[in-house]
Amino acid sequence: MELRTDGGLSREGAIPGIAAGEEDLCLAAARLLQQSTGSPLGARLLLEKQLPVGGGLGGGSSDAATTLVALNALWATGLSVAQLAQLGLQLGADVPLFVHGYSAWGEGVGERLQPQRLEPAWFVVLCPPVQVSTAAVFSDPELTRDSPPITIREPRQVPVGNDLEAVVRRRYPAVATTLDWLRGHGPAALTGTGACVFLPVQDPDQAAAILEARPAGTGGFVARGVDESPLHRRLREWRDNGA
Repeated sequence: MELRTDGGLSREGAIPGIAAGEEDLCLAAARLLQQSTGSPLGARLLLEKQLPVGGGLGGGSSDAATTLVALNALWATGLSVAQLAQLGLQLGADVPLFVHGYSAWGEGVGERLQPQRLEPAWFVVLCPPVQVSTAAVFSDPELTRDSPPITIREPRQVPVGNDLEAVVRRRYPAVATTLDWLRGHGPAALTGTGACVFLPVQDPDQAAAILEARPAGTGGFVARGVDESPLHRRLREWRDNGA
């Protein structure tokens, strides 16, 4: 991000399906913060997209949250994390999680968060060659909508699963095939709506071996779980250095 004093907002970097300069979540987040705070400042945003579009990994929401948090610091608008999270909820249900930047138990639509400390973990993430439409999945008439709510006080007393899986498997056979293959190595699951699937493992060597053996034509990567967003650590360092 680069500060602009003319109030203008621009985003560079390729996003599949969105032309440079069009209103994507990064620009939407920047504009929302600008309008909410009355800041006269602007910014040039450069995005290097890594996560697959339509993969269910929250890449767009994470980008929006990063924009809110970072520009709040860069513009010195002074909003609290809680206020930024409320703004983020206007952009997407999972944006508040990324704004807060910690592992959490989420209730409601995902905006009511309680911090959680998780055991260190590594994940194998496989990416079938399809893009899942979140809107299509949520509007599917066969989607189960009567599952009992789960609270943090009793997470083991009701069945835990992904209500979207049956619909995604039917609509996107490639996702079903990839998920079935990964479940041959352990308790794999769908990333929200997919298309990506993931498996927690004990160490990076095990993860690398599974990734290496993945089906032909399937993308993927190994990720390390973290309890705190690197963005918040970078901001602390930035402020400690006299920003």
